[in-house]
Amino acid sequence: MTAFPLTWLYAPGDRPPVVAKALTSGADIVVVDLEDAVAPDRKAYARAATAELLAELPPVPVHVRVNALDSPWAGQDLAAVAPAPGLCALRLPKITSPAEVVRIAQHAVPAGLPLYALLETALGVEQAYAVATAHPSLRGIALGEADLRADLGVRHDAGLDWSRSRVIVAARAAGLPPPAQSVHPDVHDLEGLAASCAHGRTLGFLGRTAIHPRQLPVIERAFLPTEEEIEQAETIVKAAAADPSAQALPDGRFIDTAVVTAAQRTLSLARRR
Repeated sequence: MTAFPLTWLYAPGDRPPVVAKALTSGADIVVVDLEDAVAPDRKAYARAATAELLAELPPVPVHVRVNALDSPWAGQDLAAVAPAPGLCALRLPKITSPAEVVRIAQHAVPAGLPLYALLETALGVEQAYAVATAHPSLRGIALGEADLRADLGVRHDAGLDWSRSRVIVAARAAGLPPPAQSVHPDVHDLEGLAASCAHGRTLGFLGRTAIHPRQLPVIERAFLPTEEEIEQAETIVKAAAADPSAQALPDGRFIDTAVVTAAQRTLSLARRR
């Protein structure tokens, strides 16, 4: 898996042909969904089909989003897929407390299995840093914006920006990677997706979840550095190599360790181009 995954494609667990296409879509990570995308009468089939898929190593990393921990299906989901050799990580929806993460990490899954917590309520957002530091097995946090919109009664997209920033800051404060941005629900609105990704990037997101393969190229382009950004990063890294102390470049830009670290990350991302 790339050090900086940018595209995370959801596929419903009860539709194996769709999952198979997702695995060849070019997404960095495929997320097989047992939760919102699967009707209650299809949960058992989705669980069994996903366990069968993960009996062998898939061609790209696969995460599984299980059902909410307080649902009738979560325990069966965890028992079926957590031990599978092809599973890369579990995504835990509707997390509201660190205790939920600890319980899963210590009692419900193999030791060390990577976990990702999805914060989808006001309470979850309030607990963001506590959740992010709950257990060493937790490798990332992210927002579930559809549920959060409903919980907050938000009508306009800008109403979520405070919650987005809170989760981004919590992740970085906990030493976790920058979160991936939540899905853009209109699969035909690629211009809107691009604009939303550009805004998300300014907030500090890195990459984005998707619900259709046509969204993947738009997401990747939005989060890759531009030619100008690459050129600036190369200048910074070259200057730091010649003189590792804090300094001002000829154009007046001041660089120090933090600036160099950001430039190095830009160049790492640029290698995907």
